[in-house]
Amino acid sequence: MERLLAGRPTCTDGRLVKENLYREAGVSRATMNRAHRILAEWDRRTAATDARTPGEARRDDELQELRAELRHLKRERTQLQGRLDASATVIAALHHDNAALRQQLDTQTGTVVTIGPPRSE
Repeated sequence: MERLLAGRPTCTDGRLVKENLYREAGVSRATMNRAHRILAEWDRRTAATDARTPGEARRDDELQELRAELRHLKRERTQLQGRLDASATVIAALHHDNAALRQQLDTQTGTVVTIGPPRSE
């Protein structure tokens, strides 16, 4: 029991389950089921550890951190997409204005006067 709770199993995967308890002890399941005092202690001690091995606890902590980072990156991506959409709208409006001004310039007719050199006094 101590090896399992310490995260140092020798015969099992280290999960805090009764199957691993009797395998680590080297006894049959029937023998384990007759050891009521040991089972009560096992239940008491695994309830306090949330039935997770140290490796599982590290994995769960890492998953929690990665999920938080993913939420942050999704939020940032959404903000950047909004900025990109706004920029595309502004560019489209400027392109439209530019095309309209070019068309207006092409349709204008007028007299072009050449300005000569300045007069010397």
